[in-house]
Amino acid sequence: MSRPRVLVAGLGDTGLLTAIRLSKHADVVGISSKPGLVSGQELGLRLARPREWARDYWVPFDRYHRLDSVRTVHGTLSRLDLATRCVHLTTPGGASATEPFDVLVIATGVTNGFWRRPDLQTRDQVAAALAADHDRLVAAATVIVLGGGAAAVSSALNVATTWPDKRMDLYFPGEQALSHHHRKVWRTLSARLERLGVGLHPRHRAVVPDGFGGDEITSGPVEWSTGQSASKADAVLWTIGSVTPNTGWLPADLLDDKGFVVVDRYLRVPGAAGVYAIGDVAATDPLRTSARSRADGLLAHNIRAELNGGTPKSFTPAARRWGSVVGVQHNSLEVFTTSGRSFRIPAWSLLQPFIVRRGIYGGMRKPRIG
Repeated sequence: MSRPRVLVAGLGDTGLLTAIRLSKHADVVGISSKPGLVSGQELGLRLARPREWARDYWVPFDRYHRLDSVRTVHGTLSRLDLATRCVHLTTPGGASATEPFDVLVIATGVTNGFWRRPDLQTRDQVAAALAADHDRLVAAATVIVLGGGAAAVSSALNVATTWPDKRMDLYFPGEQALSHHHRKVWRTLSARLERLGVGLHPRHRAVVPDGFGGDEITSGPVEWSTGQSASKADAVLWTIGSVTPNTGWLPADLLDDKGFVVVDRYLRVPGAAGVYAIGDVAATDPLRTSARSRADGLLAHNIRAELNGGTPKSFTPAARRWGSVVGVQHNSLEVFTTSGRSFRIPAWSLLQPFIVRRGIYGGMRKPRIG
């Protein structure tokens, strides 16, 4: 008897973990527009220390032991056909292809600024984009970061830490940044930013030029809709939360009015048998917390329950954001809880292989040399 075929559409952070969880229980096929995991996490580290970031967040698929039985397909999704239970995609060479499925997991994520893009890329193109963003900041004497989320705070802190001689300013629209975290988190990190000499500017909302989605690092003046005089810097990072779900390949009746995939409490897509969604693309709650709550385990359980007649589990959204905000600092990883408290994992470079590579991913091969 043949095993069911599970198609995971999108192999970013959450899709990859879901594919790994299901690899022992089904014939899994993963579709990705990248040649490996190119994570959307830790933007500040990616910009300031790209080699260190790439070690943990840009990983070829063939390094994951538990993907050995998963067939990965490099391409961009163009259409879902529920009647024939297949997806249509375009390969890097421009050819059209189809992939059938018994179960479909939608994990295509979102487009968010210049660092989370759905574009089809080769390994060399990924490397070039990382280098270009880093070099842009190296050359800048003054830097402005726009936005009040974790990406903005992380960028400001990591740039200021790496290049203390640069003039760094963080502008955000509210009274404080990190409004989706517990207020203690901003209290802790704002004090740290001030010690680094970062200018903090609350109540500044940038005027976004028509047709601009924050998809590049700019220079020149920033105008404010909140009435302040324009500000100028050599490099301007638009980390303003301009999020667009990567769902143009899906039927409109599977989406909410903002384009995110509608799901029930079991992460199933109503009206589409055998179709699930997870991560930033799934409309689980306003914060779309299945992307950060390790819901991959719950989803894998629910898919196995559907295939084998078990009982599914409900997803419970987190009330606040939690986790790392600024990434590894001085070989220590600080993690904030939903209550605003934090704990540190020291000697991260020594523990990361055990906690992440072995514990979360189930083992990874060493990177190839050359």
